[in-house]
Parts: sequence; structure tokens; C-alpha cells
Amino acid sequence: MTVAEPLSITRIIAKVFEDLKIPYFIGGSLASSLYGIPRATQDVDIVADIKKEDVSVLVDNLKDRFYIDQDMIFDALHRKSSFNVIHLKTMFKVDVFILGRDDLSKEEIGRKDRYQLSDDPLDQIFLASAEDVLLHKLYWYKLGGYVSERQWNDVIGILQVQSGRLDIDYLVKRAEQRGVSELLEKALKEQSDI
Repeated sequence: MTVAEPLSITRIIAKVFEDLKIPYFIGGSLASSLYGIPRATQDVDIVADIKKEDVSVLVDNLKDRFYIDQDMIFDALHRKSSFNVIHLKTMFKVDVFILGRDDLSKEEIGRKDRYQLSDDPLDQIFLASAEDVLLHKLYWYKLGGYVSERQWNDVIGILQVQSGRLDIDYLVKRAEQRGVSELLEKALKEQSDI
């Protein structure tokens, strides 16, 4: 599936979050495709600051176009984890992660970037910052045993396309906190050799 279809499906959910004043940002491969080199994606990752009082109205707003389970959302809130939303027409899956309460999560949502989809000023979504997407990709690359070519290529793609626009000091500081400093150094060197 190309980037266009996941983007249009994600936009529906993002619009509902915006209408309900639920802070969110999009991460994962969709964000890395928009910041770096576009590639096909199997699902979309959204981080949202959903509260218990948001659940029923969120379900009401999405249930006609998506499979969405209220109990799964409450369980995700309780466990501070995630739940799935599935677009009924395409069966495309969106993973919604509950925003953590730690300082790093709060900083990430504060650093989110507005991404304009068209000339219409209201046609926008919020992405995790390019730096945070890159750091998450490095973390998942490490967690996956350093074998995911996709994760690594996403990192290099972001570094290439966003060259000169990334906050390197932030990357270095956060990479150290996440235990991916050596991977960041390797990626920066590889990107500069291209």
C-alpha cells in the first residue's frame, strides 16, 4: 500500500482527534516516509493523549467507518498500552498508543510538527518531530537485533532528506538516554558517506 491511502485513512482519525481536542501525533513508517524516503506501510502508528471521558465520543465518531472497540480502549488506558482501529472499507490497521505520563513522552508531544497535506490550511496532521521518529527507528532497530533493513533505511532516509534541519544536539542527548548513541553515530557517518 502506497503512502497516499494510509495518509487519507489516518487523516480521518486525526480530524476526529482534532475535533475532540485530543492531542496526538503520528509516528512510525508513515512519519518516516513523510520526513524521509517514502515506502509502503502495513499500518500507521498514532500516539494520543486519550482520557477516559473521551472514549465513548471517540467511538461514536469513528464506528461508522472503522472497527473500534470501546473495551479495548479502556484496557489500553488502564495498561498504558495501545489499541487497534481498522478501516472497514480497506481493512487498513491503525495502532493507537496511549501517551505516556513520563517526561520524555510529554516532551515528544510538545515537539510534534504540523504537516500540511494540501493548500487548504485546515488539511493538516501532526507528526512526531523528525528527530523523535529517527530516535524511535534506531531504538526499534536495536530492539529487533540490528537486522531490520527497513528500520535502518528509514533512519538513513530521514538523515538524507532532513539534512541541515535536524537538531543534532537533541539527537545526541536523547540517543544517549535511549542507549542508541553508537547507532546514531554509525547512521550519521553512513549518511555523510553517501
